[in-house]
Amino acid sequence: MNAENKCSYCSQSKCCQYSTVEVETPRSIRDFDNLVWHVSHLNTHLFKDTDGWYLVFYAQCQHLEPNGNCGIYEKRPFICREHTNDHCEYDMDIKAGAELYFMDYEELDNYCAKRFKNWHKRFEKL
Repeated sequence: MNAENKCSYCSQSKCCQYSTVEVETPRSIRDFDNLVWHVSHLNTHLFKDTDGWYLVFYAQCQHLEPNGNCGIYEKRPFICREHTNDHCEYDMDIKAGAELYFMDYEELDNYCAKRFKNWHKRFEKL
């Protein structure tokens, strides 16, 4: 299957089920604490892949029609027009392709506790 016909096989319109925002690479306890706040929100995940760190917001595009087509195709934003499906979620789910993936507060909190020996003492300085 090639990129030209891949979309016709994707019955779930996977690329229209979420949006991502790149975030600066977290380094400090404070950076990670801010990300813990983000993933505390429903349907907000965090992942790291070879390109960097991203927040992913699972919310379907409001213009997606029941048949999986775009309801504003002729007026769709640039990001949709420039999207390539050479390597997309039809081939591999985001979670499967990520180096690190955090679905919620607990998963990221556990990771941070292992990464920073004084993670659970971060509020004592306040």
